[in-house]
Amino acid sequence: MDEAVEAALAQVPPAATGAILVDLAQLRANWKGLAQHVAPSECGAVVKADAYGVGAERVIPALLAAGCRSFFVATFDEALLARRLAPGATVYVLDGLLPGIAADVAAANVTPVLTTLEDIAAWGSLAHNARSAPPAALHIDTGLHRLGLSEADLAELQHRPDLMQRFDTSLVMSHLACADEAGHPMNREQRANFDRLRAGLPTARASLAASDGLMLGPDFHYDLVRPGYALYGGQAARLRVTPVGAVVRACARILQVQDVSPGGSIGYSASYRASTKRRIATIAAGYADGVFRHASATNETPGGMVAYRGTRAPIVGRVSMDLITVDVTDLTEPAPKKGDWVDLIGPDLPIEAVGSAARSIGYEVLTRLGQRFHRVYLGQDT
Repeated sequence: MDEAVEAALAQVPPAATGAILVDLAQLRANWKGLAQHVAPSECGAVVKADAYGVGAERVIPALLAAGCRSFFVATFDEALLARRLAPGATVYVLDGLLPGIAADVAAANVTPVLTTLEDIAAWGSLAHNARSAPPAALHIDTGLHRLGLSEADLAELQHRPDLMQRFDTSLVMSHLACADEAGHPMNREQRANFDRLRAGLPTARASLAASDGLMLGPDFHYDLVRPGYALYGGQAARLRVTPVGAVVRACARILQVQDVSPGGSIGYSASYRASTKRRIATIAAGYADGVFRHASATNETPGGMVAYRGTRAPIVGRVSMDLITVDVTDLTEPAPKKGDWVDLIGPDLPIEAVGSAARSIGYEVLTRLGQRFHRVYLGQDT
């Protein structure tokens, strides 16, 4: 570990079994790098799910200080937090309007992303006394078939122009299904659908690309891009490198190191047995801390890894709620001991590798980070 990491871990209370280090300076650098990459388009930031598990209370002010002025969240509660932390920014609520909350959303001065005709009618109902409802964004479905106004919905709007006259449309957006595969034909299909469908809507700023989409080139940038995963150091696209660095490092302490004789079973269900004499370290981290149970290993199936002083060591046996067991037999210089730190996520174990080992993705690795680990935020000076 480098000196900065050693110094950060020295801040961790002795009773803490794990630590999550968040590099806010790198976060700001990531946003600035992406903003430069997409200029002159605007670069926003997706900070839903507690800023992808990284900590919205610290992430949003850091991004605001870097220059971000458009934030995207999923829920209304998340929007209230973002509004408090970024009072002068635009806060978009991606989940649209749940029944009965339109007035509360308007009072909070956040911008709903309307996804259904019911959303549009509910928002338009706020117009009264010749005053329009506040501006809103529209999400149109261009092929993902998840959220968004369908082509049939848009045709209905053509027959009911009064619905769209009750408020200004500030943004028209959609979302790509296959942006992590640059050559996938659906990217071009969705872009063509986006251009075709938004032509029948009021003139507004446009947004199509998130983290991977913004790497598809200027044709996908439009007026605003919405990176999320990339801000936190994620690299979802297999064949392209996004210009960002890692933001999160997760570490846990060794609780015990012991020898296991040949034939000895390790962990629940005796799913792993030592073929030879092995040295096993028990680590204070489990699925309650975000370690995937699918990272468990049997004698037939490899599992996940940890890293000790730059060297990977395999998880053996079942991942349990609070503990994992790791084969450190080959780690001898220096030999791991009680109280030492291992990396669960770090420079030798990027989030994509952790996710892949558990048959998942890096997005889930971040958002599963547990709350028991002590958090240290680095690079807070702006």
